[in-house]
Amino acid sequence: MPEDLKIDAEPSEGRRRLGTAWVTTVFSAVALVFSVYSLWESRLKQSDLRVFVPPVIEYSSPYQNSNFEAIIVPVTFANDGARTGTVLSLELAVTDPKTNQTKRFYAANFGRWTMERVRTGANPPFAPIALAGYSSRTETVQFFTRGDGETPPQMIREPQVYQFTMTIQDVANDQRAPIAVSFERELRFYDARAFKDGTLFLYPKEWHAASASPAP
Repeated sequence: MPEDLKIDAEPSEGRRRLGTAWVTTVFSAVALVFSVYSLWESRLKQSDLRVFVPPVIEYSSPYQNSNFEAIIVPVTFANDGARTGTVLSLELAVTDPKTNQTKRFYAANFGRWTMERVRTGANPPFAPIALAGYSSRTETVQFFTRGDGETPPQMIREPQVYQFTMTIQDVANDQRAPIAVSFERELRFYDARAFKDGTLFLYPKEWHAASASPAP
C-alpha cells in the first residue's frame, strides 16, 4: 500500500474507535441511570402515604346525659413510596360552622357500628397500620369523643353542614407536618331513634371523595 494511503487510514481508524468508545460510554451511563432509578423506586423511596375518605360517613350518639359521640369513617390508606409506612394515630376534629365550636375525636375501633356489636365487643381496637411499599388498605374506623372535657356535649345535633379535619401521623414522617384531610358533610335529618341499633348518615354536597397527601 502506498505510504500516503496508510497515513490517511490511521486517523480514520482512530476516529472510528473513538466513536465506538463514546457510544459505549453513553449506553453504559444510561444503563447506570436506569439502574439507580430502579433501585430508588423499588427500595429506597421514602414512604408516601395518601388518604382517601368516601362521600358518605356515619354518626351515632347512643347514650343520654353523655358527651359521647361516635363517627364512623371508611378510610383508604395508600403508600406510593417503596419503604413501609406506618399510620401511628388518627384524630378527627369536627367543627360546627354556626357556632365555630370544635370537638375532638380519636380512632378507637375498626369495623361497622351497631349497638349489638358494641355490646358484644365485636369490633377490634384501633392499632397502628403498616403499609408495605406501593400497597393500599381500607378500614372502617370508629372515632370516639376524646374525653369528658370535650364540648359541646353533642356536636352533631341538627341538620346542617359540618366541617371535618382528619389528621394522620406517619412514623416515617415524624419530622414533618402530619397528613391532614379536610372535608364537609351534611346531616340531612336528625332522629335519635336511629341510634337504638344504627346510625345516621352524613352526605357531601358535591359527592366526591376527599383525599390528602403529606404536607411539604
